[in-house]
Amino acid sequence: MTEQPKQEQKEQLPVDEAIQVIDYRTIYKTPKWWCAVLLGNMFGHDKIMVYLWQWNDKMGGWKRKQKMGINFEKDWENIKKAVDEFMPRIRTATG
Repeated sequence: MTEQPKQEQKEQLPVDEAIQVIDYRTIYKTPKWWCAVLLGNMFGHDKIMVYLWQWNDKMGGWKRKQKMGINFEKDWENIKKAVDEFMPRIRTATG
């Protein structure tokens, strides 16, 4: 009998109680910063949200620094188009 690999437990995201998290992906997490994209439901509407939290030693927890909601596919297409347009400039500047 082969042992199945243990499923990784996902951490609870530090989001408002009104948001029902359906699924999420951590983009990166360090001891000081946590960035994630989540699919959530808020007041009966599904949304995609991008969060950036910073660890706060005084609070002993994560504090939201940025949040962006994507409500419609056309919004995402416009955001993606703009980011793709600027991406070569970043590569040039850092490379």
